[in-house]
Amino acid sequence: MGREKPAIAYKKAIQSILQQGGIIRTAAAINAGIHPRTLYELRDSGTLEQISRGVYRLADLPPLSEPDVVTIATRVPRAVICLISALSFHDLTTQVPHWVYIALEKGAETPRIDYPPIKVHRFSESTFSSGIIELEIDGVKVRVYNPEKTLADCFKFRNTIGMDVVLEALKFYRERGPGNWDTVLHYARVCRVEQIMRPYLEMLL
Repeated sequence: MGREKPAIAYKKAIQSILQQGGIIRTAAAINAGIHPRTLYELRDSGTLEQISRGVYRLADLPPLSEPDVVTIATRVPRAVICLISALSFHDLTTQVPHWVYIALEKGAETPRIDYPPIKVHRFSESTFSSGIIELEIDGVKVRVYNPEKTLADCFKFRNTIGMDVVLEALKFYRERGPGNWDTVLHYARVCRVEQIMRPYLEMLL
């Protein structure tokens, strides 16, 4: 059986990609019945833009608000945005992340991603699954830790990201409003850093 006429194939492919929110991975495209050649021809014609290896997006859609985060969420749906990237997401830092910081469970395969650059941090099953919020950004489901869990994670990885970053995040969290300090302590216990965090929290309260 021959391949469909290009115009028909292109139309079907675009409709299928739109149903995926305008972004699609090569594997998902093939599963949806899009011929690889059709995908590449749409890319070469400028109808699709390649935002990462194996990830394509309809070019006439509005610009992505969080292109790096959306790309990672598309390529590694299991990952959770964490640490400095999560602080930035929640406006709790002045740092500009040079990587997308993601959490994965211990034992999970390390993603092979050339762009955007990532830093992978391994979490135990209990710390990995706690405090996740799911948001839709540019039509893509993104998993990120909530502010309180992020503060606890930052204390846990304070030697990696720097204590100055951690203390700045605490200051911004306090200045934002009353804050949910009981929840912060809950996640501190989950992350086993309660004894380390508590003196800093007591100074703030």
